[in-house]
Amino acid sequence: MTRMETAENGQTVKSTPSAAERFGVLDRPELSYSPAVAHETAHLYERVRDHIPEIEWPVYAPYIHAINRIKKERGAAILAHNYQTPEIYHCVADIVGDSLQLAREATLVDAQIIVQCGVHFMAETSKLLNPDKTVLIPDAKAGCSLSDSITGADVRLLRERYPGVPVVTYVNTSADVKAETDICCTSSNAVAIVESFDSDTVLCIPDEYLALNIAKQTKKKILTWKGHCEVHERFTAEELLAYKQADPTIEIIGHPECHPDVIAVCDYSGSTAGMINYVKDTRPARVLLVTECSMASNVQSEVEGVEFIKPCNLCPHMKRITLPKILDSLLMMTEEVRIDPAIAGRARLAVERMINLKN
Repeated sequence: MTRMETAENGQTVKSTPSAAERFGVLDRPELSYSPAVAHETAHLYERVRDHIPEIEWPVYAPYIHAINRIKKERGAAILAHNYQTPEIYHCVADIVGDSLQLAREATLVDAQIIVQCGVHFMAETSKLLNPDKTVLIPDAKAGCSLSDSITGADVRLLRERYPGVPVVTYVNTSADVKAETDICCTSSNAVAIVESFDSDTVLCIPDEYLALNIAKQTKKKILTWKGHCEVHERFTAEELLAYKQADPTIEIIGHPECHPDVIAVCDYSGSTAGMINYVKDTRPARVLLVTECSMASNVQSEVEGVEFIKPCNLCPHMKRITLPKILDSLLMMTEEVRIDPAIAGRARLAVERMINLKN
C-alpha cells in the first residue's frame, strides 16, 4: 500500500503509510492490579518467582496481562532474545532464542506484526526476512557495540584492500553492513560457514574475539576487525581463575565473543543456544555462564538442581526493552523498522545464505 506525497523540492514521490496509519492506535488499558489480573497471571508468576519478589509482581502483572491480550488482538508475535529480563522472556514472549534461532523463527512465524524484543540489528534481520510484515522494536535506541563498530563503507574498503577474499559478517551488524558481505554468521555456525569457502583466507568481521576463537578451529587464515561486545569483553581470565580456585568443581561456560584467554579457562565454549543446551544436557552441580547476566536467570528457571553463579555483566542496550515500552509499541504501533530498498535485497541474500547453509 503506497500513497503519493509532495516532497520539499516539489516532486511527487511514493510513500508508505506508517504502521499506526495502517493498523490504528488503541486506547491505553487500565493497568491496576485487580483480583482478575492476579488470577489470570498467577501461572506466569510461577515461572519467575525465583527472580521477581512477590512484592514486585503487582507492578509487572498489569503490563503482562495487557500485552498478552493486545498482542492477540493485533495478531502480533513477540520474539525475545535470551538476554531479555525474565518478565519479558517468560511472561510475554511467544518465541525465544539466540540470534540464529530468532532469525530462523522470523521466517516461520504466523503473524503480520512482529515485535522484536532485542537490539536493533535483530529487528532489522526480522524485517529483512519478512519484508511484507510489520516489524516493531519497543526502543529503536537499543543498539549494539558490535553493530556500531563497522559500517558498509568500512566493508567496501576491506574488499579493496583484500580483493577476492570472502567476507563473513557476524549477524550482529546493520543491514547496511550485511548488504556488503558474502554471508552472515552467528557464533553457533561461524566455523561451518568459514569452512564452506574454498579460499584459504577469510575475513571475519566485526567481532575480533569471535574471529580469533574461530581461527583456533580452522586451518584457514582469518582476517579480523577491531569490534567487541561491550558485555563479553569485560570478562577476564583472572576473574574466572579466581572462581575456579575458590571452587574447583564449578563448571565455567563461555561465549565465543569473549577474549581467547577467557575461553581457554572455560570448560565449554559455545553459542547462546549451545551454552543453554550444555547446561540442560550435563546438569552440572554449579555453573558459571560467561555471558549476559539475564540469560543465567532465564536458564535457571528451566533447569532444576543446578546452582548458577552470576558474574553480572548486563547489556545496557537489551535493558532498554521494558514491559511499558512493549505495551506502547503494541498500542501506538511505533518504532517501525524500515530498511532502504536499495540495500535490503543484498542484505537479505547474506542472511538467507546463512540460514540455508547445510551444516
